[in-house]
Amino acid sequence: MIDRHRRESLRADRHARAALLHAPDDPDDEAAEEGAVHDDRLRLIFTCCHPALAPAARVALTLRLLGGLTTAEIARAFLVPEPTMAQRLVRAKAKIRDAGIPYRVPREADLPERLRAVLAVVYLIFTEGHTPSAGDRLARDDLCAEAIRLGRLPAALMPDEPEVMGLLALMLLVHARRDARTTPSGGAGPRPVGPRARRRGPGHRAGVPAARPAGALPDPGGDQRGPRRSPPPPTGGRS
Repeated sequence: MIDRHRRESLRADRHARAALLHAPDDPDDEAAEEGAVHDDRLRLIFTCCHPALAPAARVALTLRLLGGLTTAEIARAFLVPEPTMAQRLVRAKAKIRDAGIPYRVPREADLPERLRAVLAVVYLIFTEGHTPSAGDRLARDDLCAEAIRLGRLPAALMPDEPEVMGLLALMLLVHARRDARTTPSGGAGPRPVGPRARRRGPGHRAGVPAARPAGALPDPGGDQRGPRRSPPPPTGGRS
């Protein structure tokens, strides 16, 4: 039963990814999308974070389709059992299919309503990289690097958004301490002592300036609760 459910879920994932990658666009839509988000992966993340889905559902589905996380990893991020998360993903995909929700690249004016979910996706990718939920590796640098890369893109687009700048600063500063957490072989390392040289790398030097404007900008307000270890991601509700 479990194996069959996983096979069906994987097949649905493949169909959803195909719909995202081959969504039809007219020339006007194509021009609009190029004017807003140039990065292909970030553009797909904005596309997948559709406001017709419940906030938690859009984050979980995007992590599964585009974030490189397994259902088990997403379930741990949301502190729910894996079968529960699998059911939520199936319901989200069923809602998209049954309601005929199009995978259409949002226009620039539509980006703000999807931004919070996009930031949640980026941060949870980073979280899984910084503190993997399974396996014997202390960190997954590939996920951390991709999350930081994705975080820099909206920061360039929306430098006046405090949540965007705050997320980028957080990821840079946390990732800057990776060498202090690990030994050369990748195992757990001792806490740094004495001069904080191991924490003063490029990530620290880039993170501090990013944090300063975030702290000086107005409080965006809203409910700040979210999934495991995340700053502003949306939660709650079913698709």
